[in-house]
Order: sequence, then structure tokens, then C-alpha cells
Amino acid sequence: MRVILQIVSWASIVATIVPSLLFLMGRMTLDQSKWVLLVATVVWFATAPLWMGRGGDVEEELVL
Repeated sequence: MRVILQIVSWASIVATIVPSLLFLMGRMTLDQSKWVLLVATVVWFATAPLWMGRGGDVEEELVL
């Protein structure tokens, strides 16, 4: 499950970069890029907290 969440969240990060570049190159309209950026941002914030910062026992030992 963690690997799937990582793949989805990293894909959403890429989806926040690519539309900006496509807009600058004139291959995507501003409205299209805004919608893709909005969806990608929501997906990132929904998936990233579920897997980030959970390294296991190593982090727990550092806290103790």
C-alpha cells in the first residue's frame, strides 16, 4: 500500500510541474493548466501524509 501511495504522490508532483511548462510553451491554455494543478495539488496533499515520515523503528529510537 505504501508503494502505491508513493507512486501516486510522486506522479502528482510531476503533474504540478508539467502543466506549467506546457502553458509556457503554448501547448495548454491557462484554464486547463489551473485545473490540472488543482487536482494534482489535492491528490498530493491527500496521499503524501499517509506515507511520509514513517520510517519505522529508527525514528522511534531517536525520539527516545
